[in-house]
Amino acid sequence: MRYRQIGDTGVTVSEVGFGVWTVSAGWWGEYSDDDAAKLMHAAVERGVTFFDTADTYGQGRGETVMKHAFPGSARDQIVIGAKFGYDWQSRNPNDAGHREAPHRFDLAFLEASLDASLERMGTDRIDFYQIHNPRMAMMLRDDIWTFVERAKAAGKVRSVGVALGPAIGWEEEGRYAMEHLPVDGVQMIYNALELDPGRALIDVAVATNKSLVVRVPHSSGMLEGKYTADTVFPEHDHRRHRPANWLPEGLEKIKQLEFLTQENGGTLAQAALRFVLHCPNVVSALPNIYNLEQIEEFCGASDVADVTDAQSARINELYDTNYGMEFTAPLNAVAAGAGGESLGAAR
Repeated sequence: MRYRQIGDTGVTVSEVGFGVWTVSAGWWGEYSDDDAAKLMHAAVERGVTFFDTADTYGQGRGETVMKHAFPGSARDQIVIGAKFGYDWQSRNPNDAGHREAPHRFDLAFLEASLDASLERMGTDRIDFYQIHNPRMAMMLRDDIWTFVERAKAAGKVRSVGVALGPAIGWEEEGRYAMEHLPVDGVQMIYNALELDPGRALIDVAVATNKSLVVRVPHSSGMLEGKYTADTVFPEHDHRRHRPANWLPEGLEKIKQLEFLTQENGGTLAQAALRFVLHCPNVVSALPNIYNLEQIEEFCGASDVADVTDAQSARINELYDTNYGMEFTAPLNAVAAGAGGESLGAAR
């Protein structure tokens, strides 16, 4: 495993991280706390230190499972990314997973939410604390940034970020955050099949010396290279909600990425991770992990050759021509789910 630092904060993360969404929210199957802990421990054994979660995941379970997996001093083995801004406890629990919870940012709520997150996770600090899926109007509120600066001064937060969402997009918010706000990094969706607006945000990150965390690096599994034309997703699987053209078009596109494995070795899934990590400002990629085989494969990406500038340019050219295919509706065009997470993004 290789490691990178979030800005100049001293917070060092594994370049392959673990998104706790998959084992806590129910969209990738049901996992007991012990099942989730087993996967998370297996990741740590292979060098993963960065675990990204949110209070909205599974109505708080995305945080309590952290305490179950890493109780007491075991918490010191890992780096925790967490999120804030949703008043998820005020909504009907039956809505979880179907619609976005309301945002809330008054000081009393934010302070109580931070303390509740620390309690659920059994820790005294959050290493990378991110405002969750904010709209531009929220980015302009000085009281939010006063709150996070006070949390940093109190030692409850080590670095601050913005998690863009719910679905792919939000270039304006990401750009504004890096150019004008006291943040250390931004989390965004980016992969070889969905380059925009990630490319523009990478340019801003380089210009402002900010860090990026990438989620959905495998385009909801497409870039793992495991799907076929006959693949059928279970009824409650978020990928079942993708447009009908997503699977056949995606399969045609990934055929044109075979040069990565031919030239660099490894698997398509590993090449996809190396691609998003091509820019050094991308400090960690968060693949969707839901079994031990994926942990082995994804962590093995650190042993695969880096994507070259020429290979990256070739992927950009393929994307700009839609991989030589007729342009259709965006493949990520799906509804938003619980806590503002995109069902298509699954993070």
